[in-house]
Amino acid sequence: MRALTWHGRHDVRVDTVPDPKIVNPRDAIIKITSTAICGSDLHLYDHYIPTLKSGDVLGHEFMGEVVEVGPGNPKLKVGERVVVPFVIACGQCYFCQKQQFSACDNSNPAETADMSEVLYGYPMTGAFGYSHLTGGYAGGQAQYARVPYSDVGPIAIPDGVEDEKVLFLSDILPTGWMAAENCDIEPGDTVAVWGCGPVGLFAIQSAFVLGAERVIAIDHYPHRLNLAKFLGAQVVNFDEVNVREALVEMTGGIGPDACIDAVGMESHGFTIDNVADQVKAAVGLGTDRPHALRQVILACRKGGRVSIPGVYGGMADKFPIGALMEKGLSVKSGQTHVQKYLPKLLGMILDGKLDTTFLISHRLPLEEAPHGYKIFKEEQNDVTKVVLKP
Repeated sequence: MRALTWHGRHDVRVDTVPDPKIVNPRDAIIKITSTAICGSDLHLYDHYIPTLKSGDVLGHEFMGEVVEVGPGNPKLKVGERVVVPFVIACGQCYFCQKQQFSACDNSNPAETADMSEVLYGYPMTGAFGYSHLTGGYAGGQAQYARVPYSDVGPIAIPDGVEDEKVLFLSDILPTGWMAAENCDIEPGDTVAVWGCGPVGLFAIQSAFVLGAERVIAIDHYPHRLNLAKFLGAQVVNFDEVNVREALVEMTGGIGPDACIDAVGMESHGFTIDNVADQVKAAVGLGTDRPHALRQVILACRKGGRVSIPGVYGGMADKFPIGALMEKGLSVKSGQTHVQKYLPKLLGMILDGKLDTTFLISHRLPLEEAPHGYKIFKEEQNDVTKVVLKP
């Protein structure tokens, strides 16, 4: 089959690789009909995430048709159309029983789990197409994919529903929803969202659905700020104003009730702390560039809530731990428990309460995936989401 493979920093290629096969009884093979490039794929493209190997198949946002089902899977049927969550969860461990699917204890094989345990204290959960820290599973930017524990993850899509209406259930829509849910939104709340990429935009949409009175979006790309306005948000261009001062003024001196960092480890901005972070990353003295998160913590009101859906992978210095503690902030973060949210969010899409198609800017055949990565990296004002068609 044809698949997008990683070969080094800014070097991804569409290669011919072996077709996936059933390995375990609960596996399924999916013929992929739509897949997408995620903002966190750019962390792999930039080689910020360790343990990638040349030839690894990338991609964790995908859906398609079930073409083969293992003998231990009573749920899926050949011919069904399904969306596949990016996190792989067994459905039976301590964490899965608590619906904390992105903390599953069984999906990251023992031979790869040790690496993340050293970094993070406990092993990470398995995920598609996202390095050997998360199990080394082949991803979904391909013609076919093997889906482990496929009786737990994939959700069936009704006939007649277009791929593009539901594709983002695989990751970014549940991620934006959980980011807003983690804000514990109360009536009358003002929520500020840093980053108007796909997750940030879905967090804006979700915050309004969950009852926020006002959402303020922070970015510097005009098109993305216009999309935030389209969703009903007020906008702040961080190239034009001091963000914290603007938020103080917009909230009558109090600050936002809840703040969402949808930026993650590669913050933009020509500021002293961010320039220092970039220099450290370039010479191997640091990993993450958490300028946006520092700003979030300083801008959030006293007693407020901070939600961190943005991906971080390593260590951060100059972290305002004093402000976090002295202001009494609550923090929630983590990879998304996608399986937990799928039935509810699918229902909201089918009922017309949520729309995701506005986000798509480019549709490309799989063979043009390297070009899709390049433009998503270099033209972020114009490229909001690239959907690939194998």
